[in-house]
Amino acid sequence: MPASYPKPTDHALDSGLQSILQRIATGPELSKDISFEEARDAMRCILDGEVDPVQAGIFLIALRMKRETDDENRGVLQALIDVSERAIADVDEVVDVADPYDGYARGLPASPFLPSVLAACDVPAISQGAESVGPKYGATHRKVLRAAGRDVDLTVSEAAGRLSHPDCGWAYVDQSKICPDLHALLGLRQLIVKRPCITTVEVLLRPISGRARTHLMTGYVHKPYPPIYTMLARQSGFTSAMIVRGVEGGVVPSLSQPAKLHRFMESSSDQEWRIKPRDVGVNCAVRAVPLPMALPARSGTQDDVEASIDAEAIASAAAEAGLGALRGEPGPMRDSLVYAGALCLTHLGRSPDLKTAADSVREVLDSGEAHRRFHP
Repeated sequence: MPASYPKPTDHALDSGLQSILQRIATGPELSKDISFEEARDAMRCILDGEVDPVQAGIFLIALRMKRETDDENRGVLQALIDVSERAIADVDEVVDVADPYDGYARGLPASPFLPSVLAACDVPAISQGAESVGPKYGATHRKVLRAAGRDVDLTVSEAAGRLSHPDCGWAYVDQSKICPDLHALLGLRQLIVKRPCITTVEVLLRPISGRARTHLMTGYVHKPYPPIYTMLARQSGFTSAMIVRGVEGGVVPSLSQPAKLHRFMESSSDQEWRIKPRDVGVNCAVRAVPLPMALPARSGTQDDVEASIDAEAIASAAAEAGLGALRGEPGPMRDSLVYAGALCLTHLGRSPDLKTAADSVREVLDSGEAHRRFHP
């Protein structure tokens, strides 16, 4: 937890947070839900540094332990949106690729390279993340893209400018630039250990929008989450959303097993889309890009959730494999980009079916256009 975290003020003590804690932190049978407004106000007090860190931790973990309601999730999200930087890019349409902020630990992530692939398909795209987030502390988009030689410290407005550049069309934007007040809570989140509702809502801040349409592409593991994400995506102002049951909760489905994608487009209701690797011409023996042998272990691992392999080593290996895939090299990394890219192009109506979309992605990989966009 940051040493500079302010002490509570008189205003904080009168803010109603004590009353909220008394209601949400009284055990599994007696805890009571709070309203959208109360959740928003409490989270704003935390973000503004007006709450003792012990009270802030109790608030987040108590919500988690009693299970957050829709109104509580919406309130916390709105508090984050209230203090976030947002920009509109000079393009009609933007895809926001939002993987879990805690990164990857069991395989090499392909998704950090997906925005440049989409840009090569004339779909402006961004990704987002942070340096290191629990509980996994894995290889994040920031770590992978930095290892691949990209600038990971653009401001929101600078990142938005990259999207309209004819030789680029994509960007990464870090949480420290999107919402510095939220980023300042990383130390507190490490101390409370369990996944707070922040983990769910932080991918939905919509830092960069298109002039006309903005689409969320994110992933999930546990079955209850798709309707939560689609509800929150609508609140945040996304035109549509693709919620993929992906490997490690990311946007790339298993390369060897069927999966599901939940989505909506504008005012339509949620739809479930059953997908299979063979739909995009992928026939792979592994679920995801495997870790290379002999990567160094991470020191100080506390449990089986945290990455057991050094996250920087995973990021370096992912950068090498990802750049190879952008040059058209065959393998699971290329297959992952083809699969995820085809899902996006089909959802957006850029292609009539997954097979045609997959062929379009393979074309920009094999021609070198995706690699050129990565290093404009």
